[in-house]
Amino acid sequence: MAAALLVEAFAVQRERVFLWVPVAFACGIGVYFSLLFEPDFMVLGLTVGGAVTVAVAAFLTPRFAPLLVLTVVIFSGFLTAAARSHFVAGPVLEWRSYGSVQGRIIHIDKSASDAKRLTLDRFVMARVPPQDTPRRVRVSLHGDAAEHGAEHGALEVGQTVLLTANMSPPNGPVEPEGFDFRRHAWFLKLGGFGYTRTEVLTLSPAERSEMALFTSALRQRISQAVQRDMAPELGAFATAVTTGDRSAMPQEVLQNLRRTNLAHLLAISGLHMGLLTGFVFALVRGGLALIPSLALRLPTKKIAAVVAMAAGAVYLAISGGSVATERAFVMALVMLLAVVLDQRVLSLRSVATAALIVLVLRPEALVGPGFQMSFAATIALVVAFRVLKDRPIAWLERRSRFVKSVAGVVITSAVAGLATAPVAAAHFNQFVHVGLFANVIAVPVMGAVVIPGAVLSALLAPIGLGWIGLKVMSVGCWWILQVAAFFASLNGAVSGVPSPPLWVLPLIGFGGVVAVLWVGRGKWAGVFVVCCALFGWGNSERPDVLIASSGGLVGIMHDGIRRLSREKGEGFAAQNWLENDGVLSFDRGDWADDPPKSAIINLVGKRQLGLLESCDLEDVYVVKVQAPEGSDCAIWGQDLLRMTGSVAIYAEQTENLSTATLHGGSVDWRIQTANGISGNRPWSAHNPTALANVHAQIEADLRGKNLWRTDQ
Repeated sequence: MAAALLVEAFAVQRERVFLWVPVAFACGIGVYFSLLFEPDFMVLGLTVGGAVTVAVAAFLTPRFAPLLVLTVVIFSGFLTAAARSHFVAGPVLEWRSYGSVQGRIIHIDKSASDAKRLTLDRFVMARVPPQDTPRRVRVSLHGDAAEHGAEHGALEVGQTVLLTANMSPPNGPVEPEGFDFRRHAWFLKLGGFGYTRTEVLTLSPAERSEMALFTSALRQRISQAVQRDMAPELGAFATAVTTGDRSAMPQEVLQNLRRTNLAHLLAISGLHMGLLTGFVFALVRGGLALIPSLALRLPTKKIAAVVAMAAGAVYLAISGGSVATERAFVMALVMLLAVVLDQRVLSLRSVATAALIVLVLRPEALVGPGFQMSFAATIALVVAFRVLKDRPIAWLERRSRFVKSVAGVVITSAVAGLATAPVAAAHFNQFVHVGLFANVIAVPVMGAVVIPGAVLSALLAPIGLGWIGLKVMSVGCWWILQVAAFFASLNGAVSGVPSPPLWVLPLIGFGGVVAVLWVGRGKWAGVFVVCCALFGWGNSERPDVLIASSGGLVGIMHDGIRRLSREKGEGFAAQNWLENDGVLSFDRGDWADDPPKSAIINLVGKRQLGLLESCDLEDVYVVKVQAPEGSDCAIWGQDLLRMTGSVAIYAEQTENLSTATLHGGSVDWRIQTANGISGNRPWSAHNPTALANVHAQIEADLRGKNLWRTDQ
C-alpha cells in the first residue's frame, strides 16, 4: 500500500524526473563521502550489480520506472565518486622531514597568511623513495625565500627549482566535524606541504612545452602587466578578477570584501563568466546587427552565442581553470547551447544539466562551498524570476526602465543572498548584515565597467593600447573597493555564527530541493525539513573541550567563552576553534588569560615533563611530546593524538555543569575524534582496531572525573 502511494506521488512528478537526476546523483556522491571505510572491489562490484539489476527492473516495469531510474542514478553517483577518488590517488608523505627539495613550478599563489606559495610537480626529496614521493607538493616561502621571489622576480611557472624545506603530510581537521584539509588535498593531488626560509635556486629555465604551463605563464605575464599599469590595490583587484591571481591582494582589502559579502567578486565563478559571455554575446550580436547584409542573412544570435562560448573558454584557460571557474564555464556553456538550440536559456533544466556535468567531472565539488553556493543562488534566481514573470508586480510594471533595472539588481542580490546565507554561515562562520546594500551598489559596476574594461583591454592589447581598457577598469575597481571599505567599517556589519553539526547542511539542501522541485503540497515537507535543520543548528552545542592533534593546545569552554591553554603557538587551530564558536574578532592573549580551573593540564616541551613525576591521578595531561611509559596517570601524548587526530569532549548530564561540579554530581563525557569522524579513507588512512583501542583508553581515563575543578 505504501509503495503504491509512493508511486502515485511520484507519478505526478514524472515530467520533472530529469530535474531529480542531479539530486539523485548527488545523493550517491554524498553516501560515498559519508562512509567510514573505503569501499573495496567487492562492494563496488555489488553496487554495479545492483545498478544493472535495478536498470533491468526499470525496463520491465514501466510503472515504477522513474523511481528505479533515480535509484540507478544514485548508484552511479556512488561509483563515480569512488572512481574519481582512485583516479587522483597518489603517494602522501607519512612523516615530517627537513631537507633539500627539487621540483618544477606549476602554480604560484599566496596563502591566507600572505606568504607566496609554489606548487611543484616532478617532486624529488632526499631520503624519500620514488614510490613514496608525492606527485605534487606546495611550499610556502618565508624570509630570504620570499624576498628572493619578490625583489628579483625570478620565480616563473615552468622553472625547475631547488630549495631546503620543512615538509609534512596534509593536516587533518583542527576539530572533529571540521573542514578536512586532507580530503581537499587528496583531490588536488597534493601529497605534501612545507615551508622554507632559505633562498630558492633556479636549476633550469621555464618550460613552455605543455599547454597548462603555457597558459600559467601567460596568466603570470598578464598579471604583471595589469599591476604595472594600475595603482597597487586596484591592480591587485583587477588581476584577481581577470586571471584569478590573488597573490598581490592586501589582507585588509580581503577582509573588507569578506565582511561585505563582496568576496565572491574575487572568485572567478558564475558572475564573472556570465558577465563576460553576456557582454561578448551582446557585443557580437550588436555589431552584426549594424551590418544589414549580414543581419538579414545570418543567424546572428547563434553566431554571437558561439563566439561567447569561445570567449568563455579563453577566460577559463587564462584564469587557471579552478574548480569554481570550470563549474561557471559549464553553466555558461549550457546556457549558450540553449540559445543555439532555440531552447529556454534560464530554466531549471539548464541548471540541472550544468550540475550533472560538474558532478560527473568533479564529484568532490559537492562537499565544497563553491558548488553549494553557486547552484543555490542560481536555482533561487531561476525560481524567483519565473514567479515574477507569472505574477508580475503591478507597481513595478508601471515604472521606467531605470527603476526596473534597479529593482532587478535589488531582487537578484536579495534572492541570491538569502539562498546562500546558510551555506556561507556554515562554512565561514559569519552572517553579513550589510551584504545586500554593498552588492546592490557594487555588482552593477562590475558588469557595466570592470568586465567591459577587461574585454576592451584584451582587444586593444595586441596593438599596444591595452592601457585604455585598464583605465576603464580602474574606475570600477576603485568604486568597488571604496564600497567594501565603507560598509566593512560600519558597526555590526557582520556577526559570528557557530558551526553546525555535519547533518545540518545536507538536510537544508535536500529540503530546499524538495521545496523547489516537488509538484503539489509535498513541497511544504521540504520547507518543514529546512526549518527542522535550522532549529537543530540553533540548538546544537559546541564541544566543552577541544584538544589539538599536536597536543600543543587545549581549549576549554567556560561560561560561554573558550579559554586557551597558551597565549602563543598553534595559531591556526586557535583561530579556527574561536571562529567555529562564532567569534570573528579576538585577541589571542585575552582568550588565554585567566583560564578556568581544569583537570586537563597542557604541557608543552620536554622540560615540563618533569611535572609528570608527581602527577595527580585525578588529572589528565595533554603533552606535545612522546608520553613517558609506565605512568599510572592519564597522559595523552603524540603517539595517542597521532592516532586520534584532534579531540572534542562533550559533557553529558541532566544538571547544569557548574552545579553538578560544585555539588559533586557525576558528569559523563562523550568523545569525538577527527579520525573517528573521517573514517579509514585513502586521505585519512589509519588502523580502525588501534583507533578503537585508543578511544577505549580515552573513555577510561575520563570515566568518573570532573574536568572542571573547584579545589585548585
